Amino acid sequence: MIRYILGSTVALAGAAAAVLSPFRDWYDGRLGRQYRIADLFNGISGARPGLWGSIWLPLLFAAAVTVVGVWLRSRLLVACAGVVVLGFTVLWMVRQGQATGSLTVAADGSGLQVGVATAAVGGALMLVGAAVMPGRRGRGRLERVDRKRPYAAPGSDDPDTWPPTQEPGPSVQTSPLPEPEADPYTGPEPPDPRRPPGP
Repeated sequence: MIRYILGSTVALAGAAAAVLSPFRDWYDGRLGRQYRIADLFNGISGARPGLWGSIWLPLLFAAAVTVVGVWLRSRLLVACAGVVVLGFTVLWMVRQGQATGSLTVAADGSGLQVGVATAAVGGALMLVGAAVMPGRRGRGRLERVDRKRPYAAPGSDDPDTWPPTQEPGPSVQTSPLPEPEADPYTGPEPPDPRRPPGP
């Protein structure tokens, strides 16, 4: 339970960082949401798309997959969401490097900025959260095995003895009904023919 809480918290924190990263500066004062999704495949352009046409959309999708994965306790979904975030971030860096000739980090605010780092850290946190989460596959398999496992027959170390004679060995009773008990009252003793009758 502690692993699940810790892993899900880390993964959700990464998802939040990924969603918020396009609203921060990515390169030379340009926000991440000002890059088109098509720019990642066709090269960086100067076009300024709307929010739903920007790279914010795949990051939002990855965050939604993370939430579903945490709810379902699926490490695979959370890990896939982290790979999507890191993949789009690396692809953007490749296209930006092709457009500018190099990627730099400068003290005056030019070059790579905090938005890219936030997206990369968010994807990494999703992967860490997926690694920490215990998942549900092993526990479900164990429960299914326990439900299907029949009761084991008693072994030779613990024999079934009836009546309880303290003697080892298999049961000698063949009927499922309890063994009949003798009537404790036997009545008066029959007369002994060798004894003479009394006066």
